[in-house]
Amino acid sequence: MGHALPKTPFTADDFLAWDATQSVRHEFFNGEVFAMAGAEDRHITVTMNLGESLRKHLVGSRCKTYVNEMKVAVSERGDYFYPDGLVTCSETDRGSRLIKREPTLIFEVLSPSTAAFDRGDKFASYRAIKSLKEYALIDIDRKSVDVYRIGADGLWVLHPFSEIGDTVIITLASVGLTITGAQLFADLDD
Repeated sequence: MGHALPKTPFTADDFLAWDATQSVRHEFFNGEVFAMAGAEDRHITVTMNLGESLRKHLVGSRCKTYVNEMKVAVSERGDYFYPDGLVTCSETDRGSRLIKREPTLIFEVLSPSTAAFDRGDKFASYRAIKSLKEYALIDIDRKSVDVYRIGADGLWVLHPFSEIGDTVIITLASVGLTITGAQLFADLDD
């Protein structure tokens, strides 16, 4: 997450109206506005690798993949985020061009400045989205993926994929996608 701007008593509606006039992206969390920082090239590469794999896998289905620029609303909390990527299979979301409210899968590529927030408060906010089935956190430096999947009992369970090599298979059950470590981390400059 970027740096907090000076506190302004924004409501979620105020934020949306203001954000529509801005030239850079902002997130709205717990009543505060945060400017989004740029990402390094490895971050963008991994985001695109997974986004392209998801898009190709879901062609012809009712599910759509979005990366980087799509805003997600956590309606029950009034928070708005720009995850690195998401998949939505919702008819309601098809009718909304700027904001998605019913994602099935959200993924974040971790960076040192955002990892704690992505694992903590942001994940706590995302868990309020009733349609969300999986949340994947991708660590480029460790070449690992933590997939949190909600069970039938309503509990979120960690499915870790660590020490990912070329043949390790990462499973995103919510959308029926399997991807190898080689595909996910392809074209990274070490």
